[in-house]
Amino acid sequence: MNGAAQSALAPGGAEAAAILSLFWPVTALLGAIWLAVLLVLALGLWRRPGAAPRRAGLAVGAATAGTVLVVIGLTLASYLVTRPLSAAAEAPLVVQVQGRQWWWQVTYPAEGDAPGFTTANELRLPLGRPVRLELAAADVIHSFWVPNLAGKQDMIPGRDNALLLTPRQAGIFRAQCAEFCGMQHARMALPVVVQPAAEFARWRAGQAAPAAAEALAVAGRQVFESRQCSACHTVRGSEAAGSTGPDLTHLASRETLGAGLLPMTRGALAAWTADPQTLKPGNNMPLVPLTADELQALTEFLALLR
Repeated sequence: MNGAAQSALAPGGAEAAAILSLFWPVTALLGAIWLAVLLVLALGLWRRPGAAPRRAGLAVGAATAGTVLVVIGLTLASYLVTRPLSAAAEAPLVVQVQGRQWWWQVTYPAEGDAPGFTTANELRLPLGRPVRLELAAADVIHSFWVPNLAGKQDMIPGRDNALLLTPRQAGIFRAQCAEFCGMQHARMALPVVVQPAAEFARWRAGQAAPAAAEALAVAGRQVFESRQCSACHTVRGSEAAGSTGPDLTHLASRETLGAGLLPMTRGALAAWTADPQTLKPGNNMPLVPLTADELQALTEFLALLR
């Protein structure tokens, strides 16, 4: 991700561009109002004693009328710009995103010949196609925000919300929980990878498949299945079918580990597996005692989950 990967001023989607088109005029208008207020304040401080109160009354009346007109104008402009953002698109890609403390579950429902599957902590979208994100929360209130592509949308337990967006620029953007949701709120990021339609189709087909055969053949698989790992995580093709934690079937194919906490490297996998509480205190993954050999075998298994 580059320096503008989480900036509303660098739109990579149609909705973000529309919001930005409203942002600059509003900023200019409010800046002009602020300067006018300072000017009037300066004139008031320097006015001669005994100045006619009638002028002051006219100034107050003009300021009041101007305020009403500005509020009405901003409300109308906001309505005209944001109303099309919620318009139904034809054949959007539907993706279900659920916020949890402190990670993201991402589900792609079946579509045509493409089977459905669940992944975690990474959202991939095809370039140029409208997307409908169906948002939910499993525990507390979260908020989904990827500034380069669209505005914020709350994720409230027991209530389903939706966000429509259309990516117009390929790249990796950064989504973030925008509602304080606990001690690791700041470490709840979500890489959003926008790629050409053909690349997305290949990725989707690969993600729907079971775990790589070479991963299922190593000794670390037995460590994973015999420890608490399999009670919380799913690895399709193995005996692990837990649902409390993220789906790990294609873990090593993701850009980051721990919801944006670490880059996806073998060293990061080993560090996270050995002591997740030090790296992300308070998260729901317990510390599982492992011998050095078990840790090495388990790390090899996880690194092969592509």
